[in-house]
Amino acid sequence: MSHEIDVILLEDTRLSLDELARSCQVSREWVIERVQWGLLLNEDPRTADPASWLFDSRSFIRVKRIITVERNFECNPELAGLVADMIEEIELLRTRLKATKLDED
Repeated sequence: MSHEIDVILLEDTRLSLDELARSCQVSREWVIERVQWGLLLNEDPRTADPASWLFDSRSFIRVKRIITVERNFECNPELAGLVADMIEEIELLRTRLKATKLDED
């Protein structure tokens, strides 16, 4: 039960650039580079000033995935971003498949 509460609270969380970097144990510059390359999105992509960027829980999870792929496979950020895209797509498809199976029952 407490696990569900943690997830709900995380969904509502908004992190600044510095909070995201600190919580993921990466530099501020690391996050800025991934945003500039299009691998991460802040909540308002029109905002050019990194000091005003906000990130949601999905961004937090995506950063953790990208970090893991970059470190484990010693690959460049673009490839890590592509792997993160594929993981997210697989999760979405699994969720849809599970929902479809539940509707059939």
